[in-house]
Amino acid sequence: MALFGRAPKPDAAARRRVEAWLRKAGGYGPDTAMSVSEIVCTDPACPGTETVVLLFPPGEKTRAVKIAGALDALSEADVAAALGQD
Repeated sequence: MALFGRAPKPDAAARRRVEAWLRKAGGYGPDTAMSVSEIVCTDPACPGTETVVLLFPPGEKTRAVKIAGALDALSEADVAAALGQD
């Protein structure tokens, strides 16, 4: 049984909006590469849809952040809270 799946691809505007919030909340400049993805966990113990962010600041370790919820349903406060929790 597969535990993870892919949700329908969120629109590009939602992805850009979340990336902008990540840069603002984390103080990341344009030189920090980011990967923003959505996964759906089918395990009953999982929260369902999660947004998974990988941050690649130059000269630093890669940072992974999980945010409960679909990418297009996130708020700026959700993103800021997730960055402060890991």
